[in-house]
Amino acid sequence: MSHISTADIEQVILPSSRDLGGFSVRRALPAPMRQMVGPFIFLDSFGPVRFGEGEGIDTRPHPHIGLSTLTYLLEGELTHRDSERYVQSIRPGEVNVMVAGAGIVHSERTPEHQRATGGKLAGLQSWIALPEKSEETAPLFQHLDAGSLPTVSGEGIGMKLLAGNLHGRQSPATVFSDLFAAEVHLEAGARYRIDGEHVERAIFVVAGALEIVGQDGNFGQDRLLVFKPGSEIVVKATEPARFLAFGGEPLPEKRFIRWNFVATDQERIRHAADLWRERRFPGVPDDDEFIPLPENFR
Repeated sequence: MSHISTADIEQVILPSSRDLGGFSVRRALPAPMRQMVGPFIFLDSFGPVRFGEGEGIDTRPHPHIGLSTLTYLLEGELTHRDSERYVQSIRPGEVNVMVAGAGIVHSERTPEHQRATGGKLAGLQSWIALPEKSEETAPLFQHLDAGSLPTVSGEGIGMKLLAGNLHGRQSPATVFSDLFAAEVHLEAGARYRIDGEHVERAIFVVAGALEIVGQDGNFGQDRLLVFKPGSEIVVKATEPARFLAFGGEPLPEKRFIRWNFVATDQERIRHAADLWRERRFPGVPDDDEFIPLPENFR
């Protein structure tokens, strides 16, 4: 009888949690022990939160450089506006990709029709660092309907490919380097294999609990598991589970991350900060609120 190879877990990360006025955000990346997984440099899980009538989320206009954002909603609705004049609502199962590149300003707010009645909100947002040669690319925005995303189902598994390539499938999301991001649902007892086709791989448990075959431990909600390169990973759900699997080829250069800016060069970040301080970034049409730089930003 052949022995199942041990699945190597390199790190288990418990996100830091912040309360934004009754709205809980868990930040899994960057963490003190780990900055990136592949090109992914930031991962937030937010909600679930229920809003009453007249309440909602108001992420005021703020700038980005040197990255792409990947937003995926689990519940609720948000409206994206940016300085490139894109206005787009996102709903559960859909993906918004925003390429900041040389610079973009955007806001995310609860749409008025949902604010009027109240409702729920939950989702995931990651930042993907751009390769050095693409850091100054022109900003763009892309919305992907749920039906445009590749899926795999069967044997208690449901997989939706949000970005990049996995298992021979390719998402239509715009990407600039080798990566993957997939939402996976598993019924209790179901198994899902993550091959070594990508150098760095991780999963973030959104709901339920799971184990890694050949490895001790049971991992529940909000745990980020980072795997050692090259190992064959088999995830088994000990109860119905939902997780984000992601990773890719690590970028060769170090990345600096300060506030909403990501770059290979700290001077580029300082320049972006000066532009924001002096209000020389482009504005967001119909959304003119301003967030100042953090007090400790030098």
